[in-house]
Amino acid sequence: MAADVVGYSRLVEQDEEGTLVAFRDIRGSVISPLLAEHRGRIVKLMGDGVLAEFGSVVDAVACAIAIQEKTATSQELVAPERRILFRIGINLGDVVVDGEDLLGDGVNIAARLEQLCEPGGVMVSGTAYDHLKGKLNVPFDFTGQKRVKNISQPVRTYALRMAGNDQGWRWRTQIIRHWPLVAPLAVMLLLMGAGLWWWSQGTKPTIREPTVAETAISNPIIGKPAIAVLPFDNLGDDATGRLAAGMTEDIITDLSRYRDLDVMARNATAAYASKPVDIRAIGKALDVHYVLAGSIQRSGEQIRVTAQLIEADRGTHLWSERWDRPATDVFAVQTEVAEQVATRLAASGGAIPEAERVAGRRARPEDLKAYDLYRMGQEAMGHLTKESIEEAIRWLEQAVDQDPRLARAWVALAAAHDLTMRYGADADTARPAAMQAIRRGVELDPQDESAHATLGHILGMASDLPRAKAEFETALRLNPSDVGILTSYAGWASKFGEPERGAQAADRAIRLNPNYSASAAGSYKLAYMMAGRYEDALRLVEREDPQTRTRGGWVQAAVTYAALGRQEEARATVLEALNRYPDLTTESFALNSPGYTDTERQRLVEGMQSAGFPPCIKPEQLQAMTAPVHHLPECQTVSPQ
Repeated sequence: MAADVVGYSRLVEQDEEGTLVAFRDIRGSVISPLLAEHRGRIVKLMGDGVLAEFGSVVDAVACAIAIQEKTATSQELVAPERRILFRIGINLGDVVVDGEDLLGDGVNIAARLEQLCEPGGVMVSGTAYDHLKGKLNVPFDFTGQKRVKNISQPVRTYALRMAGNDQGWRWRTQIIRHWPLVAPLAVMLLLMGAGLWWWSQGTKPTIREPTVAETAISNPIIGKPAIAVLPFDNLGDDATGRLAAGMTEDIITDLSRYRDLDVMARNATAAYASKPVDIRAIGKALDVHYVLAGSIQRSGEQIRVTAQLIEADRGTHLWSERWDRPATDVFAVQTEVAEQVATRLAASGGAIPEAERVAGRRARPEDLKAYDLYRMGQEAMGHLTKESIEEAIRWLEQAVDQDPRLARAWVALAAAHDLTMRYGADADTARPAAMQAIRRGVELDPQDESAHATLGHILGMASDLPRAKAEFETALRLNPSDVGILTSYAGWASKFGEPERGAQAADRAIRLNPNYSASAAGSYKLAYMMAGRYEDALRLVEREDPQTRTRGGWVQAAVTYAALGRQEEARATVLEALNRYPDLTTESFALNSPGYTDTERQRLVEGMQSAGFPPCIKPEQLQAMTAPVHHLPECQTVSPQ
């Protein structure tokens, strides 16, 4: 921790002895005891500062918050013009040990963050923030990618959201310590703070109440257990296999509704289906503490379901149970599985509030035949071809005919109708069909988060952004950890005027589903670009196969390289994009592609211009375009009359 005191010389000039005594008292009564309490080590003392190291990012941030709060409390009787506040920066990174000193970029970034931090605040780097998630219940806001002195790449920054009162800054933080569940960090954490700033008695921070979506995405509970649900083994025929797949998905959905749990998406565990598994290896690969495994077997009208909860770190079985029930009870069984797991893993002593337990229940299917038809429709829709979408619609229509009250089949049918427009269907026919189906789904099950998210997407495609945003907020309130909803919201957030929240949704979705699809990656890249987080977009660009890039994917890649100053790679990407899409220009894509808002279009125009895309639509393209054409100023003079 560093107390690089802002205004220190001025304070000393006004009252040298008083300033030295005040700073020495705070260092002795606040800083040193809190460092010892949070397992920090003083690396060196400076005239007006301290450099400290920690072995845990949780300890570092908890110590920083405690220092700020206790310092403010200790200053309550001091005249406002003489009060002391610290600014604290935290980074996780490699360092060079030089005797008792620490050197290197890890230290430098922490020092630069301290200089950028608000007086009385705490600022952390992206690397520290990533390791905080899941371990500390404190609200951080993304504050952009910052260029800092002597560091070549921009640094992703997050600032502690602060609350104030008349006596000084206060934080309300709850540390949930599951230390046996948290793997120790091998990399050294640096906590650097800097000191004095003038504290005006009437100064208070402006605090805006967060929206439901903001709370759900940007302030997840830290310290909650992470769990992966393996695909339930099918010990029967194809129909039983569909039932097992549906049970796996539904248990994941039911568990993810509990805010005390972090639940991996099904795609994250799909690779382990029908294979011998090493639970410890899965725990390490997915960074989870617990694994739920099970099987389902059907014999006539009877089913047998088994489930077992395993501690991944040690491979220890914590709980197992078997259900022998009539086949029609399968949906009640999966609810019981989710509730028993949630109760055992909930952070507050293993208790799930009854209100949350009830809210976590969607309407259960009642007709097994209808459910099987619904699952067949879901499987067909997953192939994402024109023919498979049409097949899905046939299965789903049979499902709702069999059971008109099967809400999730109506939701899937709406999504299928919406997808047909991707393959050339007439929007004037497909959109009303999708809207009719989704409204029926929401009416039948208002607690189904997927229904609200699907309605939000359909409303957004119809350019009704205010209502679309409201539906997404409802979906996120019902289930803040559903990867499909987070992914969809990430693609829409900048259209709602919430680009940072979109990037945070992408962060969470990637955490819960590291095996994300190429289409999901497109939503995440867009979210990162619109939030100015180009380093995060670059990680996705470099992971993808260029052979599978879409037209928009090539634009995203080139814009990302250009934004990071990698002009040579940007130019090479533009050349390859033009080789594949000769008519691709800034004007044709950024200004005339459907679906972007004015703000998004402006960001794309600037990015494509920086990357070096040709500016103007070609004359032969203009002649073939029937819709109104939007032009760049420099292209107006070449447009046909």
